[in-house]
Amino acid sequence: METTYYDHGTAAERWERARMFFEAKDYAAAARILDGLVEEVPEQVGPRLLLARSYYHSAQLRRAEAELRVLVELDPVEHYARLMLGRTLQRQGRHDEAESHLRIASAFAGDFAQV
Repeated sequence: METTYYDHGTAAERWERARMFFEAKDYAAAARILDGLVEEVPEQVGPRLLLARSYYHSAQLRRAEAELRVLVELDPVEHYARLMLGRTLQRQGRHDEAESHLRIASAFAGDFAQV
């Protein structure tokens, strides 16, 4: 099996590389690294959330939605995943679906005035 730049190194090295690409706003490169990392550690929230954010910022909204739905299933009280899912659905014009996720995110964040 041939190793590419995106899957070279330990999981920790790839995580740092993905974060570096994300911070540099190269969301597609970050997603390429994170995709493999998420396959290795599917139960970890951090890599999957950053993958979803990378997809969101690179306008891969269906992929972002899929990752965020997995996150919400893995950790139902992860308010940032709920917020991102709501915003992703909004960007797709699915405002009715988005509303419930945004309300739940507000409640989890302690922003009861919005609920």
